[in-house]
Amino acid sequence: MLRLRDEQWERIREHFPEEHIPEGRPGRKPVPTRAVLGAVLWILNTGAQWHRLPQCYPNYKTVHRRFQQWCEREVRREILKELANTLRDEGDIDERESFIDATFASAKGGGEGIGKTRRGKGVKILAIVDRHGLPLSVSTHAANHHEVTLVQLSFDFYMLEAKPEHLIGDRAYDSDGLDDDLHQDGVNMIAPHRSTRKLKTQDGRHLRRYQRRWLVERFFAWLQWKRRLLVRWEYYPSNFLGFVQLACITMLLRQF
Repeated sequence: MLRLRDEQWERIREHFPEEHIPEGRPGRKPVPTRAVLGAVLWILNTGAQWHRLPQCYPNYKTVHRRFQQWCEREVRREILKELANTLRDEGDIDERESFIDATFASAKGGGEGIGKTRRGKGVKILAIVDRHGLPLSVSTHAANHHEVTLVQLSFDFYMLEAKPEHLIGDRAYDSDGLDDDLHQDGVNMIAPHRSTRKLKTQDGRHLRRYQRRWLVERFFAWLQWKRRLLVRWEYYPSNFLGFVQLACITMLLRQF
């Protein structure tokens, strides 16, 4: 998705204020926000370096500066909330049965918020998707954190007011402490037992939902089509998260 259709742009344009430069001020003219967003989408899809932007787009320094401003103001997070809640109202998002998982992205350029693992230095992209595979929460964390400790943090990035009734994950999320914490919020955690577990607590009927966990794996496959997300080159975690959120925005906009 290199370019937004006019109707898609109209849905999100209010979140991207135009750059204001006083009249009569010498120097450059303001660059239209839609042109800047189109350039960032090109970077997201191709994975190219900023200075490789084609001449048909604005100057790469302007694009990078505006992109960082959007990340600092959490513009994309507000857009995700609005799109997700609109789709839920229209019946296109069903959060009652949701799936959680994480994927690893190496961080060859270094920077903040990076953890060491056996696979090298990198970050984890943690996501919750609905029963259609659409994103409900996306966040990035240092790769050396265990996924059980990140589940509650992922709800800080949750896009809907209503939390899922059932949250399905793999064996990494088999934890009595996590089950109890989520149960207090009305969320039933479903995950296969670890091989070392002695006391079985999962209901076999609920575990049938685990068969549909391929939905979250398909979501990560969609993300990996965005070449900028395969390796984290951004020094600041907020910039990499901005790219991840922008990829999710393009997924939600396709539903309109």
